[in-house]
Amino acid sequence: MLKEKVAVITGGTRGIGLETARLFLKNGAKVCIFGSKAETVDKAVKSLKEENPDFKVSGLFPKLDDENEVSAAFEKVNSEFGKIDILVNNAGISSHTHLEDFTEKEYDSIASLNIKSVYVCSKVSVPYLKKTKGVILNTSSMVSVYGQPSGFMYPASKFAVNGITLSLARELAPFGIRVNAVAPGITETDMVKALPPQMIEPLIKTIPLGRIGTPADIANAFLFLASDMASYITGDILHVDGAARS
Repeated sequence: MLKEKVAVITGGTRGIGLETARLFLKNGAKVCIFGSKAETVDKAVKSLKEENPDFKVSGLFPKLDDENEVSAAFEKVNSEFGKIDILVNNAGISSHTHLEDFTEKEYDSIASLNIKSVYVCSKVSVPYLKKTKGVILNTSSMVSVYGQPSGFMYPASKFAVNGITLSLARELAPFGIRVNAVAPGITETDMVKALPPQMIEPLIKTIPLGRIGTPADIANAFLFLASDMASYITGDILHVDGAARS
Protein backbone atom coordinates (compact mmCIF):
# COMPACT_ATOMS: atom_id res chain seq x y z
CA MET A 1 0.00 0.00 0.00
CA LEU A 2 2.98 2.36 0.49
CA LYS A 3 5.43 0.99 -2.06
CA GLU A 4 8.42 3.35 -2.47
CA LYS A 5 6.87 5.96 -0.17
CA VAL A 6 9.16 7.64 2.37
CA ALA A 7 7.81 8.29 5.87
CA VAL A 8 9.04 10.17 8.93
CA ILE A 9 7.47 9.00 12.19
CA THR A 10 8.06 10.95 15.40
CA GLY A 11 7.81 9.02 18.65
CA GLY A 12 8.66 5.98 16.57
CA THR A 13 10.71 3.97 19.04
CA ARG A 14 7.91 2.21 20.93
CA GLY A 15 4.18 1.61 21.20
CA ILE A 16 1.97 3.02 18.48
CA GLY A 17 4.86 4.76 16.71
CA LEU A 18 6.98 1.63 16.46
CA GLU A 19 4.05 -0.49 15.31
CA THR A 20 3.20 2.11 12.67
CA ALA A 21 6.80 2.08 11.45
CA ARG A 22 6.70 -1.72 11.27
CA LEU A 23 3.43 -1.75 9.31
CA PHE A 24 4.63 0.96 6.91
CA LEU A 25 7.82 -1.03 6.26
CA LYS A 26 5.83 -4.21 5.64
CA ASN A 27 3.82 -2.26 3.08
CA GLY A 28 6.85 -1.17 1.11
CA ALA A 29 7.70 2.20 2.64
CA LYS A 30 11.09 3.51 3.62
CA VAL A 31 10.95 4.88 7.15
CA CYS A 32 12.96 7.18 9.39
CA ILE A 33 11.89 7.06 13.01
CA PHE A 34 12.51 10.05 15.27
CA GLY A 35 13.08 9.35 18.96
CA SER A 36 14.16 11.23 22.05
CA LYS A 37 17.67 9.80 22.36
CA ALA A 38 20.25 7.80 20.43
CA GLU A 39 19.96 4.63 22.53
CA THR A 40 16.23 4.16 22.05
CA VAL A 41 16.42 5.01 18.35
CA ASP A 42 19.25 2.55 17.77
CA LYS A 43 17.40 -0.15 19.69
CA ALA A 44 14.21 0.34 17.65
CA VAL A 45 16.03 0.39 14.31
CA LYS A 46 17.95 -2.75 15.28
CA SER A 47 14.76 -4.59 16.28
CA LEU A 48 13.10 -3.75 12.96
CA LYS A 49 16.17 -4.82 11.00
CA GLU A 50 16.24 -8.10 12.92
CA GLU A 51 12.65 -8.74 11.85
CA ASN A 52 13.52 -8.15 8.21
CA PRO A 53 17.04 -7.22 7.02
CA ASP A 54 15.51 -5.80 3.85
CA PHE A 55 13.58 -3.11 5.72
CA LYS A 56 14.76 0.35 4.64
CA VAL A 57 14.74 2.02 8.05
CA SER A 58 16.89 4.56 9.82
CA GLY A 59 16.57 6.73 12.90
CA LEU A 60 17.37 10.21 14.19
CA PHE A 61 16.82 12.06 17.44
CA PRO A 62 16.32 15.79 16.83
CA LYS A 63 14.78 18.01 19.48
CA LEU A 64 11.30 18.23 18.02
CA ASP A 65 10.54 21.75 19.22
CA ASP A 66 13.76 23.12 17.67
CA GLU A 67 13.19 24.14 14.06
CA ASN A 68 16.90 24.12 13.20
CA GLU A 69 17.41 20.57 14.50
CA VAL A 70 14.25 19.30 12.79
CA SER A 71 15.23 21.00 9.50
CA ALA A 72 18.63 19.31 9.59
CA ALA A 73 17.00 15.94 10.33
CA PHE A 74 14.53 16.25 7.43
CA GLU A 75 17.37 17.15 5.08
CA LYS A 76 19.20 13.99 6.18
CA VAL A 77 16.10 11.91 5.45
CA ASN A 78 15.72 13.55 2.06
CA SER A 79 19.38 12.94 1.26
CA GLU A 80 19.18 9.29 2.33
CA PHE A 81 15.89 8.33 0.67
CA GLY A 82 15.52 10.96 -2.07
CA LYS A 83 12.16 12.42 -1.01
CA ILE A 84 9.59 12.57 1.80
CA ASP A 85 5.96 11.53 1.26
CA ILE A 86 4.53 11.07 4.77
CA LEU A 87 4.93 12.74 8.15
CA VAL A 88 3.39 11.09 11.22
CA ASN A 89 3.39 13.47 14.20
CA ASN A 90 3.09 10.83 16.91
CA ALA A 91 5.45 11.98 19.67
CA GLY A 92 3.70 13.04 22.86
CA ILE A 93 3.46 12.76 26.62
CA SER A 94 0.42 12.30 28.82
CA SER A 95 -0.44 13.60 32.29
CA HIS A 96 -2.68 12.71 35.20
CA THR A 97 -1.63 15.54 37.52
CA HIS A 98 -4.47 17.30 39.34
CA LEU A 99 -4.89 21.01 38.66
CA GLU A 100 -3.80 22.14 42.12
CA ASP A 101 -0.57 20.17 41.76
CA PHE A 102 0.11 21.23 38.18
CA THR A 103 3.27 23.25 37.57
CA GLU A 104 4.30 25.62 34.81
CA LYS A 105 7.17 23.24 34.06
CA GLU A 106 4.77 20.37 33.33
CA TYR A 107 2.49 22.67 31.34
CA ASP A 108 5.41 23.85 29.19
CA SER A 109 6.72 20.32 28.73
CA ILE A 110 3.39 19.00 27.41
CA ALA A 111 2.77 22.07 25.24
CA SER A 112 6.24 21.83 23.75
CA LEU A 113 6.10 18.17 22.72
CA ASN A 114 2.38 17.69 22.07
CA ILE A 115 1.70 20.98 20.28
CA LYS A 116 4.85 22.86 19.29
CA SER A 117 6.54 19.79 17.80
CA VAL A 118 3.50 19.22 15.57
CA TYR A 119 3.80 22.80 14.33
CA VAL A 120 7.58 22.59 13.82
CA CYS A 121 7.62 19.21 12.07
CA SER A 122 4.64 20.11 9.89
CA LYS A 123 6.18 23.43 8.86
CA VAL A 124 9.52 21.84 8.01
CA SER A 125 7.87 19.00 6.07
CA VAL A 126 5.81 21.17 3.73
CA PRO A 127 8.49 21.99 1.11
CA TYR A 128 9.15 18.24 0.74
CA LEU A 129 5.47 17.27 0.74
CA LYS A 130 4.62 19.89 -1.88
CA LYS A 131 6.91 17.99 -4.28
CA THR A 132 5.31 14.61 -3.56
CA LYS A 133 1.74 15.74 -2.82
CA GLY A 134 2.23 14.03 0.48
CA VAL A 135 0.45 13.45 3.76
CA ILE A 136 0.62 14.77 7.32
CA LEU A 137 -0.90 12.52 9.97
CA ASN A 138 -1.26 13.52 13.62
CA THR A 139 -1.92 11.48 16.74
CA SER A 140 -4.89 12.88 18.64
CA SER A 141 -6.81 11.06 21.39
CA MET A 142 -10.37 10.23 22.36
CA VAL A 143 -9.90 12.51 25.39
CA SER A 144 -9.78 15.44 22.98
CA VAL A 145 -13.55 14.95 22.69
CA TYR A 146 -14.63 14.72 26.33
CA GLY A 147 -11.58 15.48 28.49
CA GLN A 148 -10.37 13.50 31.49
CA PRO A 149 -10.73 13.91 35.26
CA SER A 150 -7.09 14.91 35.84
CA GLY A 151 -4.10 15.97 33.77
CA PHE A 152 -6.13 18.62 31.91
CA MET A 153 -3.22 19.67 29.73
CA TYR A 154 -3.09 16.35 27.86
CA PRO A 155 -6.65 16.59 26.44
CA ALA A 156 -6.08 20.33 25.91
CA SER A 157 -3.03 19.55 23.79
CA LYS A 158 -4.93 16.95 21.77
CA PHE A 159 -7.78 19.40 21.24
CA ALA A 160 -5.09 21.70 19.81
CA VAL A 161 -3.88 18.87 17.56
CA ASN A 162 -7.43 18.53 16.21
CA GLY A 163 -7.49 22.26 15.45
CA ILE A 164 -4.11 22.10 13.73
CA THR A 165 -5.31 19.13 11.67
CA LEU A 166 -8.51 20.79 10.50
CA SER A 167 -6.82 24.11 9.73
CA LEU A 168 -3.78 22.72 7.90
CA ALA A 169 -6.03 20.46 5.85
CA ARG A 170 -7.68 23.58 4.46
CA GLU A 171 -4.44 25.54 4.09
CA LEU A 172 -2.43 22.80 2.40
CA ALA A 173 -5.12 21.25 0.20
CA PRO A 174 -4.30 23.55 -2.76
CA PHE A 175 -0.82 21.97 -2.77
CA GLY A 176 -2.23 18.44 -2.85
CA ILE A 177 -1.16 17.77 0.75
CA ARG A 178 -3.67 15.84 2.85
CA VAL A 179 -3.79 16.31 6.65
CA ASN A 180 -5.64 13.93 8.97
CA ALA A 181 -5.47 12.67 12.54
CA VAL A 182 -6.07 9.39 14.32
CA ALA A 183 -7.68 9.58 17.77
CA PRO A 184 -6.90 6.37 19.68
CA GLY A 185 -8.92 5.15 22.61
CA ILE A 186 -7.44 3.13 25.47
CA THR A 187 -4.59 1.23 23.83
CA GLU A 188 -2.40 -1.61 25.03
CA THR A 189 0.84 0.35 25.33
CA ASP A 190 3.60 -0.30 27.90
CA MET A 191 1.97 2.22 30.24
CA VAL A 192 -1.41 0.47 30.11
CA LYS A 193 0.15 -3.00 30.44
CA ALA A 194 1.74 -1.89 33.70
CA LEU A 195 -1.64 -1.07 35.25
CA PRO A 196 -3.18 -3.65 37.62
CA PRO A 197 -6.18 -5.71 36.40
CA GLN A 198 -8.49 -4.00 38.91
CA MET A 199 -7.87 -0.74 37.04
CA ILE A 200 -8.08 -2.13 33.50
CA GLU A 201 -11.17 -4.33 33.83
CA PRO A 202 -13.58 -1.48 34.73
CA LEU A 203 -12.24 0.50 31.78
CA ILE A 204 -12.89 -2.39 29.39
CA LYS A 205 -16.52 -2.52 30.57
CA THR A 206 -17.01 1.05 29.32
CA ILE A 207 -15.98 0.10 25.76
CA PRO A 208 -18.87 -1.19 23.61
CA LEU A 209 -16.58 -3.51 21.63
CA GLY A 210 -15.50 -5.11 24.90
CA ARG A 211 -11.72 -4.77 24.63
CA ILE A 212 -8.98 -2.18 24.65
CA GLY A 213 -7.19 -1.37 21.42
CA THR A 214 -3.82 -2.65 20.29
CA PRO A 215 -1.01 -0.65 18.68
CA ALA A 216 -1.79 -2.60 15.49
CA ASP A 217 -5.37 -1.26 15.52
CA ILE A 218 -4.03 2.29 15.51
CA ALA A 219 -1.26 1.55 13.00
CA ASN A 220 -3.85 0.15 10.58
CA ALA A 221 -5.69 3.48 10.67
CA PHE A 222 -2.47 5.36 9.95
CA LEU A 223 -1.70 2.99 7.07
CA PHE A 224 -5.10 3.59 5.50
CA LEU A 225 -4.87 7.37 5.81
CA ALA A 226 -1.30 7.40 4.47
CA SER A 227 -2.25 5.32 1.43
CA ASP A 228 -3.83 6.27 -1.87
CA MET A 229 -7.00 4.53 -0.66
CA ALA A 230 -7.62 7.71 1.35
CA SER A 231 -6.75 10.07 -1.51
CA TYR A 232 -9.98 12.08 -1.07
CA ILE A 233 -9.89 12.20 2.72
CA THR A 234 -8.44 15.28 4.40
CA GLY A 235 -9.34 17.27 7.49
CA ASP A 236 -10.66 14.16 9.22
CA ILE A 237 -10.09 12.93 12.77
CA LEU A 238 -10.52 9.17 12.69
CA HIS A 239 -11.58 7.74 16.05
CA VAL A 240 -10.20 4.26 16.77
CA ASP A 241 -11.64 3.58 20.21
CA GLY A 242 -14.25 0.83 20.08
CA ALA A 243 -16.95 3.54 20.41
CA ALA A 244 -15.70 4.30 23.94
CA ARG A 245 -16.26 8.02 23.38
CA SER A 246 -20.00 7.45 23.29
